[in-house]
Order: sequence, then C-alpha cells, then structure tokens
Amino acid sequence: MNDQMRKILEYNRVFVESELYSKYATSKYPDRKIAILSCMDTRMTELLPAALGLKNGDVKMIKNAGAQISHPYGSVIFSLLVAIYELGVDTVLVIGHDDCGGRILDGAKIVEKMKAKGITQESLDEAERNHRNPAEWLTGFGDVCHAVEKTVEIIKTHPLIHEGVEVYGFVMNPGTGEMRQVEHV
Repeated sequence: MNDQMRKILEYNRVFVESELYSKYATSKYPDRKIAILSCMDTRMTELLPAALGLKNGDVKMIKNAGAQISHPYGSVIFSLLVAIYELGVDTVLVIGHDDCGGRILDGAKIVEKMKAKGITQESLDEAERNHRNPAEWLTGFGDVCHAVEKTVEIIKTHPLIHEGVEVYGFVMNPGTGEMRQVEHV
C-alpha cells in the first residue's frame, strides 16, 4: 500500500473514532429532488455545491469526465433512472464547465499512453469489438455548450425517462462558480 493510501485510511480511522461523520447525517433521498450530472474536474468538487448553496443530502451527484453520456443504456442513465424512480428526483441538471480538459482529448495519444503502460493491441482490438474504437471513443467533445446540449437532449428524449422530469443544462466557470444556462434548441 502506498503512502497516500495509508494517510487516507489513517484519517478515516480518526474520522470515525471522533464521530466527525455526524454532521453529514442525511437520508438516501435527495431533499431537493434534484440529480446533477457534472464533470469530475477537481476544481468542481467543492466549488459546485458551494456555488449552488447545496449541502449534504440535497441532491444526487453523478460525476464523470465531461458530464457526458457515452451510452444511452450505460451507468449514467442507470443512475438517473434509479434517482428518478426510486429516490424521487424530478429535476436533472447537466453542468459542464469552461476550460474542460475533455474538450481537447486526443484519443490517439491516450491509446499511445496505454500501450506505453503495457496495454496490448489485442486488448485495444477487444475494446473495439465490444464497444468502440478506443482512439475515437477517447477523443474530446469540442464545444462545451454543444456537449451539454447533446447530453440534455439524450436525457429529455430517453424512452425510459418520463416527460415530467425537468432537464436543464449549464456551464460553470471553474474559477468563480458562475453559472450560465445553455439554451436547448
């Protein structure tokens, strides 16, 4: 186990022994009946909830690279369906952000980095047979507003999400927390 993991686990032990968890107590149901799909960017970890006035228990938070839905029946939609039908969510916010690294990903370079770390061509070929060409799949999405619009559209038109669910798209400034609504066309 590396030093970072040892430090994390030691902190966790003290956290539990000192009952520091008590201030985070809440139920599994989001108080505001909102699910947020946002980017996993480290700048958004504390900024996003703070900028929206959210506390623990207010929303269901789903995070991934670029706040994207890469498959209409993948884990993001699964999480949204559970949030809607089991946990009472009636509003979904898709929140991308300025200066997102996902916009400019170079799939071919990522594949080269994989190979340099020992991923075989056979494994890459298997990924393509079972899903998509890794170099294409791992390529950036370009304009963040367009990407948010596309994600909002996937959710709004998904055959398993009922029309009563409100879906909104936003782009956040990762420095200030300022939100801009992306008008859906």
